Amino acid sequence: MAFVWDGTDAPPAQISKKLEDEMDHELPLQVEPLPLSRDILCSFPAVGSILRVIIDKGIEKHILHLLKIGKWVKLQNVLCQVDAGLWFGVLTHFTRLRYVPTNDNLIVERQRSYDERLSWEHSRMPYWCFPWTSEVTDIDYSEDGPFVTLKDVLTHSQVTAKFKCVVRVVAALPWRSEDFCSPLGHYRIRLTLEDPTARIHAFVYAEDGEKLFGGYPFVDVLKRKINKLLGVAVSDGQEIKDAPRNPPWVQCCLKSYYIDRNDIWGSRQYRIFDTKISG
Repeated sequence: MAFVWDGTDAPPAQISKKLEDEMDHELPLQVEPLPLSRDILCSFPAVGSILRVIIDKGIEKHILHLLKIGKWVKLQNVLCQVDAGLWFGVLTHFTRLRYVPTNDNLIVERQRSYDERLSWEHSRMPYWCFPWTSEVTDIDYSEDGPFVTLKDVLTHSQVTAKFKCVVRVVAALPWRSEDFCSPLGHYRIRLTLEDPTARIHAFVYAEDGEKLFGGYPFVDVLKRKINKLLGVAVSDGQEIKDAPRNPPWVQCCLKSYYIDRNDIWGSRQYRIFDTKISG
């Protein structure tokens, strides 16, 4: 597998998987079978999608020795596909590879566009949410600071930190709103968040759930709120059965923490706070 980048954001994909499938067949967090190490993630740019490109078995020996890390290359006839909402490419016998000098007009334009993006005040917001995010959520975070990408969150130098992000919520566990609270009456939900740079699991616990859902509303109100967040298709107030979902871009506050003092990086997790679903 190769990891390629050109500074742009992959377009958000519709989610065809049913919400109830999350219990036994959860949405994957990455294309590769196992998550990459933090060291490798830190070597990737924090802005722009990293496209995973699979190399067909039959052409591995013809392609692998040609790939050079950090060099601009032009790939033609790459088969691009979506699985579980994640983009990936496939190099086949029809793929053509050509290295391009850094002074090539195409590369100069790519670099200029990327540098220009980094100069924007909201440079780390996804391209696809402009001119602004949806109004599905509000955040109440008093500290100043720009929005960051999920790649920034994953590679932050401190284990514990707080962030403002623009994400899509692509899955929830449990998926039924009547199961969001424990037998003791406390919220405990795991949401799957994505932006153009990464996917992560983020938890909603206790008082953060009260903030997110506006207390403890009736089950039908709770369901309506989570459906808005998950992009469930609705017609005349009724869910459209088996329709693909297109979650909106929403603002949220995240904080990272660890649950094992002996393995603070390995036990690092994320929690949503100071975020409220509108309406």
